[in-house]
Amino acid sequence: MVRRLLASQQAGLILVILLLALLLTLFAGSHADRVTGAPVNNFLNSYTLIQTATDASFFAIMAVGATMVIISGGIDLSVGSVYALAGVAAAMVLRGSGPMGTTATLATGLGVALGVGIACGVANGLMIVGLGVHPFIITLGTMWILRGIAFVASNAESILLPRVLTDFAKAPLGLGESLYPVPMITMIAVTALGAIYLTQTVMGRHIFAVGGNVEASRFSGLRVSRIRCGVFVVSGLTAGLAAFMGASFYGSASCVDATGYELYVIASAVVGGASLAGGKGSAINAMLGALLIVLIRQSIRTLHFDQNYEWIIIGCAIIVAVVLDQANARFSAKRLAAAAGRAQKGTA
Repeated sequence: MVRRLLASQQAGLILVILLLALLLTLFAGSHADRVTGAPVNNFLNSYTLIQTATDASFFAIMAVGATMVIISGGIDLSVGSVYALAGVAAAMVLRGSGPMGTTATLATGLGVALGVGIACGVANGLMIVGLGVHPFIITLGTMWILRGIAFVASNAESILLPRVLTDFAKAPLGLGESLYPVPMITMIAVTALGAIYLTQTVMGRHIFAVGGNVEASRFSGLRVSRIRCGVFVVSGLTAGLAAFMGASFYGSASCVDATGYELYVIASAVVGGASLAGGKGSAINAMLGALLIVLIRQSIRTLHFDQNYEWIIIGCAIIVAVVLDQANARFSAKRLAAAAGRAQKGTA
């Protein structure tokens, strides 16, 4: 059991996360509990752990969809703008609809956010497939276009959402005051669904096939254009869901929401081992990558380092992760070649 766990794709990331968590636990210090007066570790406590997961959840959800795009050999730079537009659209529709019941309010907000996310994903996919332009260029353009639409539509205002949505996103679920596990649970659910889709379905295997060798996939009869378009729809869908959760949690939506999130999303996927060349990636690793990035940020704050170095440290972590991933790929290729050579000698 332990050997299988150590051999898994997630072993390295989990080990790094645990080591970083141990470092934070040892050096974060402690404070007195307001009620009991007992010492409480500044990191290893329920509030900080759930808050850390919450901070990661909004772009970890998007990272699951973006990972599918990366596995297929593409890239999506527009996820942050899709998030902003979906949140603004949901807030504007709810504001214009007037008072509704709890279920109707939740359904309307979620439906609009998901609908806008899917529409943006369809637009990205159709332009990439129809125009034959690299996804980097198309999504770079839509990144500006979609955020511009959100800016114009909202008049650059922050739009409040009904209290019902905030009560939903901040439901304690019996955990106690100031503990809000709904975003974390949503992140885990999306990650589980993404992992099942990629590893247990034919459609998921087709995504890996297209990213691994697009010409071989085409000659095998796969509908490459449909698959490529589909992954952008999934990316838009997860961005819409993240927008709904984020806007609900914070109680408002604006055109500047999720600015720079595309970098966190791509970084989460890359740190999680997704190859920008395509054909490799994992939904679970994308979530772990998001958690690792948030833990790095948490370390800087908790250990009282200069926060001006945050971007430098995260950037170095991304480069190191990619270098180690490539080194591991070369080592695995050499090991397979050596094994094949020994097998060939044995049969000679």
